[in-house]
Amino acid sequence: MEKVEAQKTEEQFENPIKEFWDMFCQNKGAVIGLGIIVFFVLVALLAPLIAPYSPSELQANALRFPPAFLKGGDSRFFFGTDDVGRDLLSRLIYGARISMGVGFMVVFLSASVGTVLGLFAGYLGGKVDWFIMRFVDILMAFPSILLAIVVVSVMGPGLMNAVIAVAVVACPTFIRIVRASAMAERKKQYVMASKTFGASPMRIMFSEILPNCMAPLIVQISLGFSDGILNAAALGFLGLGAQAPTPEWGIMLADARAFISSDPWLVTLPGLCILLVVLGFNLFGDGLRDTLDPRLKK
Repeated sequence: MEKVEAQKTEEQFENPIKEFWDMFCQNKGAVIGLGIIVFFVLVALLAPLIAPYSPSELQANALRFPPAFLKGGDSRFFFGTDDVGRDLLSRLIYGARISMGVGFMVVFLSASVGTVLGLFAGYLGGKVDWFIMRFVDILMAFPSILLAIVVVSVMGPGLMNAVIAVAVVACPTFIRIVRASAMAERKKQYVMASKTFGASPMRIMFSEILPNCMAPLIVQISLGFSDGILNAAALGFLGLGAQAPTPEWGIMLADARAFISSDPWLVTLPGLCILLVVLGFNLFGDGLRDTLDPRLKK
């Protein structure tokens, strides 16, 4: 009897995870997105092991070689070489490390600041809410890429400054999502009970309300990765993000503009990498949203 009860208890703990995974797998697009993300994460982590050359190594007499599978290609350079003789495959592989790292840092900064400000605005209300939301309104009055350009122009070009600029642009979305969830949660009985037992506002916000705001926050975090990578690549393309010779996809696109007609692979391959990563995170985020929405559960 004890074994049977133990098995039932174990199944009860496993069922929520299994139920979540089964619902997630029903969305084929989300599974494809997860596969794309895992692929690029592995490429980024294993870059020193799988890249055939250093991303800044110049190959003698190998300027603008086409990919190996096209006419005139060289088997030593599977995706060809750029205008100064660097292996394109190696630069794309190391570019995955930079782009994924940028996405992680942007989401970490924007989610951390946005969650704290959203909790304060949603739970405390009053003047605190008014000041925070007016700040959000000011930020959202500017187009996102224009605001990022302004921030980078003030701070100066560079990868870390681009990360900070993109994080500032992403903050309002996190603030609004967490604020809306906190306003809905603060009126519930468990919050009233915590107040009755003398819990401090900080404890109520971070120990009681925040865990119940995680579902929409997780979805926004997954979508924030794609926005961060795309905006950072746009800043790199404009010369305001990572600087040459850093193997960043936006810089690679900018450097290849002059050869878009004669050597189209120099533009196509970095652009395709950006497209796939952004598509993967968007599909994954949509799948998470559908899976975590209780209204869609049978």
